Amino acid sequence: MLAFTNAKEKQSPTIIGAGCTVTGNILTDHSVQIHGHIIGDVTADVVVIGRGGHVEGKVTATHLFLHGALDGPATVNTANIFSAAQMTGLLSYNTLNITGNTGLECKLSKRKDKEA
Repeated sequence: MLAFTNAKEKQSPTIIGAGCTVTGNILTDHSVQIHGHIIGDVTADVVVIGRGGHVEGKVTATHLFLHGALDGPATVNTANIFSAAQMTGLLSYNTLNITGNTGLECKLSKRKDKEA
């Protein structure tokens, strides 16, 4: 199945598929789904790192859904960390939700401001 968008669709997600490696930064004002490998920084409203997804770099987002691996710092408003997640670095958040046993080896820092 292929997904096509046009100029009127302002909220189409950016999807990095399994088996795909991207070297460079991603900057968008909507959502990014990562099922492959990113070497670079990711800035978006919503960042989903799926199982098998891996980011080596900084993540800045309003909402982070971490199922895969993140090697680097993250600054988010809401962090949702799931059972298969692995993370190293500093996680700076306003709201933190952890589900199950995760592989977190990061420093946690509750933020005082409201914006990511």
